[in-house]
Amino acid sequence: MPLDITFTLSDHDLEHFQAIVNKAKSAMDIPHDEEAIQLATKQLIRDARTSDLPEFISERIEKLEVVTNMISDVEWQLSETDRNRVLGALVYFCNPEDLIPDHIPGLGFLDDAIYVELIIRELNYEIESYQEFYQFRVAEEARRREKGLDPHVEREEWLADKRAALHSRMRKRRTGRSDNRRWRLNF
Repeated sequence: MPLDITFTLSDHDLEHFQAIVNKAKSAMDIPHDEEAIQLATKQLIRDARTSDLPEFISERIEKLEVVTNMISDVEWQLSETDRNRVLGALVYFCNPEDLIPDHIPGLGFLDDAIYVELIIRELNYEIESYQEFYQFRVAEEARRREKGLDPHVEREEWLADKRAALHSRMRKRRTGRSDNRRWRLNF
């Protein structure tokens, strides 16, 4: 029988996460260490997949995959500012001194799972926009193939309009948030 457990992170708890993120960011140069950040995040996902973790932890770690895909997808073309924002969120996973060391069986990924929840909330507009772009691209490729067309012909043209609209919507939603009064992580 499933059991729901809820807990609240206090401002102090959130500040503690922010301090860890700030420490990791100060140790890395985000534009130059982009590959290291991506590799550390992908390694965390691989480690989580090969560990015997509680389902509630593994489900959250799996959510990171869409964020890493968003960063590595060359056709998504995030601006440098947006890219650095996402990488700033992921830099936490490069810090071997996070809240709970990952090598502790069963619980080592708990802080990572909590932090993923924070990332998903903070980057929800970016994630939603990317997922819509990805679904559009897959559907348009299939549509073109069904019509006997090469999906690579004029690809950039048919992707550009959708991408531009989604990037614009993403930024508008982020700057127009109605929840600006709540505490937020600074990526």
